[in-house]
Amino acid sequence: MAKQFKPETLCVQAGWSPKKGEPRVLPIYQSTTFKYDTSEQMARLFDLEDSGYFYTRLQNPTNDAVAAKIAALEGGVGAMLTSSGQAANFYAVFNICQAGDHFVCSSAIYGGTFNLFNVTMKKLGIDVTFVNPDDSEEEIAKAFRPNTKALFGETISNPALEVLDIEKFARIAHSHGVPLIVDNTFPTPINCRPFEWGADIVVHSTTKYMDGHATSVGGAIVDSGNFDWDAHAEKFPGLCTPDESYHGLTYTKAFGKMAYITKATAQLMRDLGSIQSPMNAFLLNLGLETLHLRMPQHCKNAQRVAEYLQKNDKVAWVNYCGLPGNKYYELAQKYMPNGSCGVISFGLKGGREVAIRFMDHLKLVAIVTHVADARTCVLHPASHTHRQLTDEQLIEAGVRPDLIRFSVGIENAEDIIADIEQALNA
Repeated sequence: MAKQFKPETLCVQAGWSPKKGEPRVLPIYQSTTFKYDTSEQMARLFDLEDSGYFYTRLQNPTNDAVAAKIAALEGGVGAMLTSSGQAANFYAVFNICQAGDHFVCSSAIYGGTFNLFNVTMKKLGIDVTFVNPDDSEEEIAKAFRPNTKALFGETISNPALEVLDIEKFARIAHSHGVPLIVDNTFPTPINCRPFEWGADIVVHSTTKYMDGHATSVGGAIVDSGNFDWDAHAEKFPGLCTPDESYHGLTYTKAFGKMAYITKATAQLMRDLGSIQSPMNAFLLNLGLETLHLRMPQHCKNAQRVAEYLQKNDKVAWVNYCGLPGNKYYELAQKYMPNGSCGVISFGLKGGREVAIRFMDHLKLVAIVTHVADARTCVLHPASHTHRQLTDEQLIEAGVRPDLIRFSVGIENAEDIIADIEQALNA
C-alpha cells in the first residue's frame, strides 16, 4: 500500500484493509489470548516458524494494524508499538546493545531520554557519549569506539528545538558501520521522513502529535530495512548469530529485512513487556487519521505566534526554525520544507521569575507536562521536566534556565496571541 499512495491517504487508509463483511473501522481486539485447534499450530508460533497471534504481549491485530500504518507513513519495512516513547527509545538501542557496548548520542535530546541513556542504561553496562550535534563530522567521529553500536539523535530536539543534520549524522554512523536511530516525534512523517535522508531506524513518542489529543501514552519503533547487519556481523551478534532462546534461530537469516523489528518483538517485548494496550492503539489510530490535517495547522499557528513574539519588546529571544534568521532555518528548509512542528521556545526579559509569572497569568493556554496536542500548552522545563538537571547540565542539553516551551495548538491563532498578550501585560 505504501508504494502507490500519498501520506494523506496512508493516514486514513493504511494498516487495515477489511475483507467482505468485516468491520470498516479497525476493531479493538481486546483479548489477551488467541485460540488454535492443535498443539502443533501453537508450537509453530512459539518457534517463530508461523506468523500469527497467540498472546497480546507479543502481538495483537489492533496494534499490528496501527504499527503497519506508521511504517507506511515513514516508508519502513515494519514497526512495533510500545507502551510509551521512553520504551521505544530503550528498545531501539537495547535491541543492538548489550553490557560492555557503547553508543553515541546527540546532546540535544529530551530530558527523559537523556536520563534513560546517561543514568539507567549505564546501570545495565551500556555506555554513552554525548556529542554536540552542530560539531563537525571529524569532531563527532572522535566519540566512536571499537564497541560503538549506534548513533542517536532527534530530528527536532525537545525542548531546545535544534534541527538535526540527518545526512551528516547518517554519513558518520555509516562510516563507522553502525545504524542511525532518529527520534522523529516532533515533525512526524508528515513533515519529515528521516529514512529518505539516510536514517536506519526511527522512533516516536506517539503520545504527541500522532495521538494528537492527549488521550494515550505510547511509542513506536520503525525499521527502514536498509541497514545491512550481516555486513557488520561482528558488531551485532544478537542479530547475526543463533539465538539460543529460539532453538538457535538467526534473525538476519530467518527474517531478512525484518530481522531488527522481529528481534525487538520476539525477544525484548517477550521479556520486558512494554506493550501498548489495544485500546490505546485504537485511539492512536483515530489520531493518525487526521495527522495530515492537524500538522499544517499546528505549523501555521506556530509561525504566527513566533512572529508575534519576535516583535514583542518584553521577549528576550525566540527560537523557532520557521523564522528566517534562525540558526536552524536553512536545515529546516532542507529537511522540512512544508513546516516543522507547533512547538516554540522563547525567553522573557527578566529571566526565570518573569517566565513563571507569565505562565501563571495565561488563561486559554494550560500549564501541563505535555506537548504537541490539539490544545495550546506551556511548560518551563527548568522548573518542571528538567528540574533534576543543574544549570550547567541544562545548558549542555540546550535548555536555558529561562526557556519557556510553548506548544501551539490548533485553535484560532488570534485567540492564542491575545492570551499571550494579556499574560505579558499582567
